Amino acid sequence: MRAISDLGYEKPSQIQAEALPILLEGTTDFIGLAATGTGKTAAFSIPLIEQINPKKYSVQALILCPTRELALQVTGQINQLGKYKGVHALPVYGGSGYAEQIRGLKQGVSIVVGTPGRVIDHMERGTLRLDDVQTVVLDEADEMISMGFKEDLELILQGVQGADDSRDTQSHIWLFSATMSTEVRRVAETYLERPKQVQVNRKEMLPEAIEQLYYVTQESNKPEILCKLVDGADEFYGLIFCQTKAQVIGLTQYLTDRKYKADCLHGDMDQPARERAMQAFRDRRISLLVCTDIASRGLDVKDVTHVINYSIPRELDSYVHRIGRTGRSGKTGIAMSLVTPSHRGLIGRIERITRTKMKEGKVPTRKEIGLRKISRILTQFEVQESAACTRAIDLMDPRWNEILSEMNSEEIAARFLCMMFPEIFVVAPKSKNKGQAHH
Repeated sequence: MRAISDLGYEKPSQIQAEALPILLEGTTDFIGLAATGTGKTAAFSIPLIEQINPKKYSVQALILCPTRELALQVTGQINQLGKYKGVHALPVYGGSGYAEQIRGLKQGVSIVVGTPGRVIDHMERGTLRLDDVQTVVLDEADEMISMGFKEDLELILQGVQGADDSRDTQSHIWLFSATMSTEVRRVAETYLERPKQVQVNRKEMLPEAIEQLYYVTQESNKPEILCKLVDGADEFYGLIFCQTKAQVIGLTQYLTDRKYKADCLHGDMDQPARERAMQAFRDRRISLLVCTDIASRGLDVKDVTHVINYSIPRELDSYVHRIGRTGRSGKTGIAMSLVTPSHRGLIGRIERITRTKMKEGKVPTRKEIGLRKISRILTQFEVQESAACTRAIDLMDPRWNEILSEMNSEEIAARFLCMMFPEIFVVAPKSKNKGQAHH
């Protein structure tokens, strides 16, 4: 309770309120259906910590995650929640060396959080033993299966069941998933015994703090519309989701060519490259992260203001997962979707199934964007330190005085604004054909 209070939790989310009474008993298999961002990590972490014997230097719980990012996120939350009870978690994942992970396992750790492939590697090396594992948590089971980990999951679960034969007490499996696909159901029916189940319905999966907007546009106009939406925001720190790796690479290049602070995440990037992009985004050295759904699994970044669906996904669960990256921890967020006329019907489908309303947005004009940018500059202009301004004046040679003396204050300010925001004030060339509109 002290750790929960330190984290600022005041009341449980729905999945927590319904799952905790069941899982704190620790005597049943369990299925929890809830989307990312609904608080499911604490829903299974708190009961796990309560069951752990910190004086026992062996692995008592195993949590499987689809990605390194999610494994690190879950590990961090467990270590925060378990700090006063002496309970610690160790992350094991691919794309990094074995030495540090093996050292952590040898020293003794209560909870291992890992990706399926690396967990199997440690099992085969003999560096991870399952003899004392009392609980296995499958976190985002649907994502692990969609990413091709089904056989790995089954191999691990078989290993735990095999260990059950040599001990008095039976281990339990807690399965958490956003959806109950055919494959997830098959795993549950094979390995879970009379599981209790909790489901958070679709509407409750969508945080109320998220404003959902959509913009109907042609595919060819999407890059320009995207830039206007970014420029029109008071402060944009967000994720842009594309359907394909090629689309991610092309759009990132388009944005960087136009001096936006952008980078990308896609499934073909190696682990060091993904880590560099994620760290740059967390440090806010970049403000736009363009990614595919696969690359974004387990991605958890604080204070994301916007999520843009560059292509609206046909799968409802992908839509819920994407927009759930913003509007977290009680903060508001904006989800924007660019929709071609042929895909306009997907909006109604999402509205019907989620029972939420999406509002058609209005793309800001160049003049509106210019007014916003100039307004923000005026605020900064007013608070400049006089000492800094004095140093700037000292650096101005006589030619500055000569040129400035020929201008009034408005013209001086206008020239500097044109230098700072050339994209706003560039004059479109006149059309040779009369009556032809130029934009």
